[in-house]
Order: sequence, then C-alpha cells, then structure tokens
Amino acid sequence: MAVKLTPYITLNGNAKEAIRFYEQAVGAEVLSLMTYGDMPEMPDTFTDDLKDLVAHAKLRVGESELMFSDAPGGSAIEAGKRVTICITTNDVEQSKRIYEAVRQGGQVNMPFSEESFSPGFADVTDKFGVTFQIYTEIQS
Repeated sequence: MAVKLTPYITLNGNAKEAIRFYEQAVGAEVLSLMTYGDMPEMPDTFTDDLKDLVAHAKLRVGESELMFSDAPGGSAIEAGKRVTICITTNDVEQSKRIYEAVRQGGQVNMPFSEESFSPGFADVTDKFGVTFQIYTEIQS
C-alpha cells in the first residue's frame, strides 16, 4: 500500500486556464480531467457555466503530480484552502484510517465517502490548520 502527498490547487473558475498554462510553462501532462458536468450526481441547480468547471484534474510534471479543481459553484476560496495537500492511497481502508487520524482535534470539511472520482475521499483541516484531501485512487 503506497501513500503519496500531492499539492492540490483549488481555483475560482479558471482551473482549465491554469492547466493550459502549466502545460506550456513546465511541460505538464494532463493525466485526467473531470468537469462538474461529467459527474453523475451533479446537482440540478448547476448552470451550464458551472458544468464546464473542473471538478478534478491530475497533471504530471516530471516525476511529480499536481491536482486541480475549481471551487464548486464558483464560490470564493477561503484563506488556507487555495493550496491543500492531497494524501493518496490505493486502499480504501488505509485512506479511512488516515482520515480518522487526521480529523482528531480538527474540522471535517467533507466526510469520508465514496465519490464518482474515488472509492474513498474526504477533506479535513487538522488541528494545526492544515487542510488535507484524502483520496483513494481507482484501481484499474
């Protein structure tokens, strides 16, 4: 079971622009990109503009990775949430154990659950104010 830490960048509606920029600036390669419109459980309240925003993207830069998304609904991103750390595993139980440990004394922003892009995902700010996304990679 591998564990990997990846910077996760959340933007205010311009993630696609940022991705194109990083492709040109640092030779990033898009490994995956899902819009809110691609998600099966997307709320009916999402407008066509919101459906085109990035829900989750992963880029490779050399031997490293970056992840991106747009804030859902185009909402402003609070301080400390623009860049978070994504803890990635390939095992749902391991991801859940990490989630349970990191949330102790902290704040759960999104509880651990299965999502269309991950069999186990959560968003937690730990007791030190550091925000982590716990992400389980889909095994193919």
